[in-house]
Amino acid sequence: MHYKINNNKTRTYLQGLRPFSKSLPKGVKNILKKNGYNYSEIISKWNSLVNRNIANSAYPKSIKINSGNENATLILAVKRGNEVLVEYSKKEIIDKINTYFGYNFLNGVRLESINSETKVKKNKHNLDVFSEKIEKKIKQIKNQNIQKAFFELIDVIKKT
Repeated sequence: MHYKINNNKTRTYLQGLRPFSKSLPKGVKNILKKNGYNYSEIISKWNSLVNRNIANSAYPKSIKINSGNENATLILAVKRGNEVLVEYSKKEIIDKINTYFGYNFLNGVRLESINSETKVKKNKHNLDVFSEKIEKKIKQIKNQNIQKAFFELIDVIKKT
């Protein structure tokens, strides 16, 4: 062991191998402690975990986990008008997710309504402003072939 005095504090440094947890950034450690990998698994497998009707009308927004990694609650964003369908399927969602993980991870599901139509309108307005800025930047490119390719790409994006 080596001793190093820095700012009137004595620190001990070990040479050799260090635990893996010491090499992770603090943000990653917090996510792993809060079962963030479970949330990412739920998001990636959402369509296969629940039936098609629920997958089309709701998606996982976040997970709230109480202290001790117990009593996890899944928060679902539900499209307006489909709340009743998802409400009656809560028990099925909990059972399928707990079966997937192999232990009782979820204890509850909470619903939050979203209005998908307003988000689409806002995104279209933002896309128009964004594309105007991009078009100005593209016009500054000297190569005509690249300019043409970018303008074609913007047209395709606007159509969708």
